[in-house]
Amino acid sequence: MQDLPEDYVLAGQISGLFGVKGWVKIRSWTEPRENILKYSPWLVKTTKGWTELKVEQGNRQGKGVVARLEGYDDRDLSAQLTGCDIAVSQQQLPELAEDEYYWNDLIGLRVINQDGVDFGTVKKLIETGSNDVLIVEGDRERLVPYIKGQVIKAINLEAKEIQVEWDPDF
Repeated sequence: MQDLPEDYVLAGQISGLFGVKGWVKIRSWTEPRENILKYSPWLVKTTKGWTELKVEQGNRQGKGVVARLEGYDDRDLSAQLTGCDIAVSQQQLPELAEDEYYWNDLIGLRVINQDGVDFGTVKKLIETGSNDVLIVEGDRERLVPYIKGQVIKAINLEAKEIQVEWDPDF
């Protein structure tokens, strides 16, 4: 998302309504998914632009997460938020170990294989259940499994580059 404010990362999306008192369902990209509730305020991308909203309450609900946001205590009002992206300040996120990365850190990095073939840049990542996958856009789209040691050989944030052992024909 190009207009995402600097120092913010996408953490989820409002995916629907829950009940009649303004609660919303959240598609969370945090691990575990209910961790998104720890970060407040959220920046929510509404039709008017990014708006700061405080999380008043929230909890895990089945396989998802539900939340009540300050100023949204009516189902009809909350319906306007369906489909809106949620961003949180990077300052709110916990520090990672030296060899760990947030997805946001990897987006935009160049991907180069062991033979020096430039695959393009990471456009996004997806979770498949067994491992995450880099979506790399270059001369064509490539799906590169994020398997450290086997496929992902090195990540250099300063050089904005990921070294991979991957056949360019895949």
